[in-house]
Formats: sequence, C-alpha cells, structure tokens
Amino acid sequence: MDVQEVRKLDAYLKKLFGNARMRVVPRPKKEDSAEVYIGDEFVGVLFVDDEDDERSYNFQMAILGTDLED
Repeated sequence: MDVQEVRKLDAYLKKLFGNARMRVVPRPKKEDSAEVYIGDEFVGVLFVDDEDDERSYNFQMAILGTDLED
C-alpha cells in the first residue's frame, strides 16, 4: 500500500465507524497490509486482496477473551 492508499483507508474507517481516533499505519517491510489503531491501541490489520483483478481490503481483528472481562 502506498501513502495515498493508506490515507484513503484511514479517512474511510474514521467515517465508517464515526471515530476520529482511528488511524491506519503502514507496516514496516510489508507492502500488502497496514495496521489499524484506535488511539495507541492496536486493533487489527488491513490486508490488500487483488484477486480477480479487483482490489479490495480485508480487515482482521482478534478479540481476546480477556478483552471481554469487566
């Protein structure tokens, strides 16, 4: 992902989730993905999917059992 693409994804996720604290950050030494944060907390990874000559993105987010505890 280039800088322009990361910026577009960043703006899209902020608007989609209504959260200005979301941010998309390029991954070091990886060109096919970017990290997603809310503030300083890592929440997932965005992967590029170029299958069938159509570019799309997959957002992967893990939720740990400990995250659900009060």
